[in-house]
Amino acid sequence: MSRSRNNADGGLRALQDVVQRRWSTLLSGYWFIPAATVLLISGLALALLTVDRDLVDSQRQIGFAGGPDSARSLLSAIASSTLTLTALVFSITIVVLQLTSSQFSPRVLRTFLRDHLSQATLGVFLGTFVHALLVLREVRGEDGSVEQFVPGLSIFVSFVLVLVSVAFFVQYIHHIAGSIRVIEIIRRIFDETVKSINRCHPEEDEGDDSHEPPAHSPTSVVEAASVGVVTSIDLNRLATVAEEAQVTIVVVPGPGDFVAGGMPLAEVYGSAEVDESRVRSALTLSRERDLAQDPAFGFRQLVDIAERSLSPGVNDPTTATQCLDHIHALLRHLATRQLTARTCLSEDGFLLAMSPQPTWEHYVRLGLDEIRHWGAGSLQIHGRIEALLTDLATVTPPERRGVLTEQRRLLHLRREDLPAAERNDRSSS
Repeated sequence: MSRSRNNADGGLRALQDVVQRRWSTLLSGYWFIPAATVLLISGLALALLTVDRDLVDSQRQIGFAGGPDSARSLLSAIASSTLTLTALVFSITIVVLQLTSSQFSPRVLRTFLRDHLSQATLGVFLGTFVHALLVLREVRGEDGSVEQFVPGLSIFVSFVLVLVSVAFFVQYIHHIAGSIRVIEIIRRIFDETVKSINRCHPEEDEGDDSHEPPAHSPTSVVEAASVGVVTSIDLNRLATVAEEAQVTIVVVPGPGDFVAGGMPLAEVYGSAEVDESRVRSALTLSRERDLAQDPAFGFRQLVDIAERSLSPGVNDPTTATQCLDHIHALLRHLATRQLTARTCLSEDGFLLAMSPQPTWEHYVRLGLDEIRHWGAGSLQIHGRIEALLTDLATVTPPERRGVLTEQRRLLHLRREDLPAAERNDRSSS
């Protein structure tokens, strides 16, 4: 993907990317939505208590007509029951995470941790518990100089929150039972990968792809100061650093690549020195891969599920075929898109920054090589890969068909792994 650099537009895109990454990081954490829900319901409790005090001052009571003892009993029951439900939901979530990790792949855990319904359910339960406690501490019986105070409206809302919690619990059980179905997991990975492809390889991109890194050796190399996986590259920030120093910066690792301390992060072509800390800050290193700028991670998750299903202990080629179905759809989605390195150019066409992108050959081999290897003895896998290659050849530009021809040759070589009768039958067909 190549594009001319406009300072204002580039800065705006960089800001949007930063905000999107930060917001995505918040939503991907299991704590954010529950914490926000608890704070919201706590604020509601404090507001309702203020309203109840005004109602008491005007000698009115709305929502709950009982006395202090019955109010305390009701609120205590609400607090204890919702806390029990919270523990149950948390236990179910842990069991589901263990099941998916062992049955499918540890890489799919992030899909469940980002599940907003389970986060919202936990938040509603905890919020109801906190609401009941906040209201309970304000209930007072008439004792000497202490006036009786029963916040009727707040107690009524606590009861309503219990009903909302029950509704969330029923929906949560229904949702979690459906979400552990393998086709739902595959489909969710597929949908996220399509969004990543559209973001990283836009269909309308028709930029100049003729730019190559300088042929001579780099004048300096910026090394990694920490360990991690590259999850995002801010090319506009690198272009700003390069333009100030009148140099070209070429990123060495791509999104999804692991770097250790001291490994090359970027090569600098030009006589001027650059601020290495600014170059490092343009590359985000995390503990695990993310789909934001790394569509190949979606392929990796699908391949992992297929490999696990083809293992002798599972022996489920149908699940592997379902993974191949969606890999087929992803490759079709990529077949005609530009997959060149991302570049940023100055207004006069000088190459400022460049970062690598996976090639068409990389995507095809990532999606097919390992499944072909582990599914060598499966009729389903052989037939599905052959149909996949036949269809891709009809939509792929001629210059990209070489890897498909190579994949078909490798598939025919693996026919030796099939039983003799099936091998002879497929050879004659």
